Amino acid sequence: MGNLVVVGVDGSSTSLAAVEAAAMAAARRGAALRVVHADVPIKPRHVVPDPAGRKLVQEAAVHALDVAPEVAVTRAVVTGDVVHVLEAESQAADLIVVGSRGMGGIAGLLLGSTPVSLAARSHCPVMTVRQEHRTSAEAGPVVLGVDGSPDSDEAVNVAFAEAARRRTELVAVHAWQPDKASPGTAPESAEQSLAQALAGRADTYPDVSVRRDLVGGKARDVLLEASNAAQLVVVGARGRSGIAGLLLGSVSQAVMTHAHCPVVTVRREKSSGD
Repeated sequence: MGNLVVVGVDGSSTSLAAVEAAAMAAARRGAALRVVHADVPIKPRHVVPDPAGRKLVQEAAVHALDVAPEVAVTRAVVTGDVVHVLEAESQAADLIVVGSRGMGGIAGLLLGSTPVSLAARSHCPVMTVRQEHRTSAEAGPVVLGVDGSPDSDEAVNVAFAEAARRRTELVAVHAWQPDKASPGTAPESAEQSLAQALAGRADTYPDVSVRRDLVGGKARDVLLEASNAAQLVVVGARGRSGIAGLLLGSVSQAVMTHAHCPVVTVRREKSSGD
């Protein structure tokens, strides 16, 4: 990976919100920003990018510079399927940013299924942004969803780094199912899982204030509730309950779709031994 943030644009108001979030993310990292539009050919042999795409990325680049004038911005129109184009871009990026939904009905736009598919395949973390996220983008803590899975472990590193960049508190949330015999008491295993997930990070990020939050309930509901007061939620792409064959865990999909703030989804790169 390089010091690069990539944002996928499609001309929708949602992707404009994604451009704003990407520009701010690049500024925090001291990174360059690459604005990319995937131009899906109307016919299989049509590989010449639509001129409208060049205008689209130019306008998005100008908007990015309005948000973060200090960021170096490049732009590209790439012919191909949206997910495949952005997956390829992710190989050189530190972060991919996309709108959660596009305008719909036009080939090449970032539709609702694109962020889910991309998050399951990307080689770097993926941030999804909705238009209504704009007003709360800089308020509240970074919320981290912890479930003890390998993907969750990768998300811990990303969440600490985000909290450090944003100079805000990190709230590590672990959801547990209440026991009918003792509904108000978190099981010891939940406390241990959360403690183990965070172990050793304080030395790397000594300036990040961390709050542990054990909450009884379903992970989906707990994280969506926590997103109300957050500026960012970070989750792993697949948790313990992931079903073989699914592109992305159900909790991750729900949070990406319904959270009240931007969401960063982190996929663990599989080793040859996995």
